[in-house]
Amino acid sequence: MILIRWDESFFVNIDEIDKQHEKLVGIVNTLAEAMSEGQGKTVLGKIIDELVDYTKIHFRTEERVLKLVDYPELEKHQAEHADFVQKVTDFQKGFDRGQLGLTVEVMNFLCDWVRNHIKKNDKQYALYIDEHGLRPS
Repeated sequence: MILIRWDESFFVNIDEIDKQHEKLVGIVNTLAEAMSEGQGKTVLGKIIDELVDYTKIHFRTEERVLKLVDYPELEKHQAEHADFVQKVTDFQKGFDRGQLGLTVEVMNFLCDWVRNHIKKNDKQYALYIDEHGLRPS
């Protein structure tokens, strides 16, 4: 089940970040597929763990790049990242304790956040980088 179809509309034109975004989209799609196939808690738990861990890696990469280019909205962007990590970590803890199931609402949240964050918020820093001729190396 593909909830998010990866295409060029996600590109921010920074190779490392585009590859990480594609992997995040893939993890969300893998989670949706496992959910639709009725995979057990162990399988779903591993995918959720991967999502949490990889998201943290990706956010560190993105924030490093934004610092390099002196992005004026960096603090706001960091706050959005922190909010997402907190929500997903809370979900992960509830899932691990058996208090929270993998629901359509959770999947919708993940899909909407990934789509909106990349296509709106990340596109804003991509535009800033392009307009100022700043290409991080």
